[in-house]
Amino acid sequence: MTYNIAVLPGDGTGPEMVREGIKVLEAAGQKQGFKLAFHPYDLGGERYLRTGETLPDSVLQELKACNAIYLGAVGHPEVKPGILETGILLKIRFSLDQYINLRPVKLYPGVHTPIKEKGPGEIDFVVVRENTEGLYAGVGGFLKKGTPDEVAVQESVNTRRGVERCLRFAFEYCRKRDREKKLTLCGKTNVLTYAFDLWERAFHEIGQADYPELQRDYVHVDAAVMWMVKNPEWFDVIVTDNMFGDIITDLGAMIQGGLGIAAGGNINPKGVSMFEPMGGSSPKYTGQNVINPLAAISAGAMLLESLGEEEAAAAIEGALMRVCRDHVKSMQAGQMGYSTREVGDLVARYL
Repeated sequence: MTYNIAVLPGDGTGPEMVREGIKVLEAAGQKQGFKLAFHPYDLGGERYLRTGETLPDSVLQELKACNAIYLGAVGHPEVKPGILETGILLKIRFSLDQYINLRPVKLYPGVHTPIKEKGPGEIDFVVVRENTEGLYAGVGGFLKKGTPDEVAVQESVNTRRGVERCLRFAFEYCRKRDREKKLTLCGKTNVLTYAFDLWERAFHEIGQADYPELQRDYVHVDAAVMWMVKNPEWFDVIVTDNMFGDIITDLGAMIQGGLGIAAGGNINPKGVSMFEPMGGSSPKYTGQNVINPLAAISAGAMLLESLGEEEAAAAIEGALMRVCRDHVKSMQAGQMGYSTREVGDLVARYL
């Protein structure tokens, strides 16, 4: 079996992280007997500065023909914030209907968490974030822009179809995960009474009808961030909207050891999905061979799992956990005790 993987190394340290991720993916393929054909694309800040292009439609059509997308990072200090994010990341998510953002929050042995008296046994949950609606749908505008009477409106769009398919994915994921068998809806029903009335009704209707064996729970988003720090062991799978998911997953990254270990996927369960490390492009470390590649390697494991190569994905996670436990001293760039290449070599060797 050969899988066609589109590679978007991106900006800053993205290419260095992706390089190590590909190294590990190829080692996993050799071990499990499948092949990966990597197709690199020059998308990011340098291309935008050179040509004014973000993501040409012709390239988008090629991405749709691949089995998955492997992303390094997008973000360039000479490009105004929002241009690359909207023109590349959001365009891919919306055009490929990647309606789920999947973020495991798992503390590995040997990795430091800032939460006192909590360890791997307490920090192991997953956030399922709706990824194409909500405040990110781009509905809104200005009135009298640039004047003292200026008005800015940004609307949250929540459709029954969009909410339901996100909830069903979360219920299915919770069932497959088979851990605590508890799905928690994170919202703000006491203030956002229209949007989260829809979410809450659909949540209970679907759960009662099709997933009676799973426990259903609800938490306000402000309480969720409190309990994620105080009692992270209370959570198994959390499902939430686009904005709240964006916020709580950054907190999740910190309690699992930092952005150097945090990975995620933009998922279309029946189409092309995209996987990436959460840490961004970190341009100040570019070319120094000190950036932590473990998040990119973890994103590669998620990519393989989405393709059905679950044994290979589990093997990568096992190797990654061993490197965290026995070798890497810190998740911070320049403080690992090893170079970027050496960390990738260690993971590949333990496969």
